[in-house]
Amino acid sequence: MASSWRPSDSVSDVDRQIARAGELLDRTRAERRALTARRRQGTALAKRLALVAGADFAIVVAAILVGWFVPLGMGGALLVGALLIVVTLFLLFATLTPAVRAEQLPAVPLKLLPSRTGEWLDTQRKLLPAPAQTLIDGIGVRLDMLSPQLATLDEQQPAAAELRKLIGEQLPDLLRDYAKVPAALRSVARNGKSPDAQLADGLRLIDEEIGEMSEHIAQGDLDSLATRGRFLEIKYRDEGSV
Repeated sequence: MASSWRPSDSVSDVDRQIARAGELLDRTRAERRALTARRRQGTALAKRLALVAGADFAIVVAAILVGWFVPLGMGGALLVGALLIVVTLFLLFATLTPAVRAEQLPAVPLKLLPSRTGEWLDTQRKLLPAPAQTLIDGIGVRLDMLSPQLATLDEQQPAAAELRKLIGEQLPDLLRDYAKVPAALRSVARNGKSPDAQLADGLRLIDEEIGEMSEHIAQGDLDSLATRGRFLEIKYRDEGSV
């Protein structure tokens, strides 16, 4: 009996496997993005609650100290209660940290640079095409993993300069260059690639480079890390910038 197998069947199976792998990758990235967002929200809430507890404790202690010398009475007690409510609400809901601007990132302390850069990326995400948003999510995860590694890295190390250049300068510059391209031209190929494609390529390079740097830090190989500079300049010198 003749076989009914056709080459197209194999191709279809491969396509389906690729599609399933892509869906799994998308789900994994979405889960990581949600986990990162929850972690940041939890950290922010914990900081706010700590501030509330500290401020309310200071108000109560101050009221007790004043009460030893000047009787507060019912009016004073109501005033203290109102002050506690106002301070608590303010610390819970007020914007305590100003929005991060790209031009501020190079001056941010190294140990805070990943988190501040991640916050800035969150403000830029919706302005980018879908493929770039996915890449930005991956970079955000990389930055979260890198942050504790930089807590003990000496600012004077050559490796620190390379990290600062990559995260605080090259990454924001890439997104700002893309933002300068008129929206109608971002999908139009120029010199063989559209600005959308060039943006995606640049983000992939940065994602890979952050991963390499993180591995070098984990291994204590700071000499190798210090030599990994100017990769974006070399890359786009050959291919043209966004």
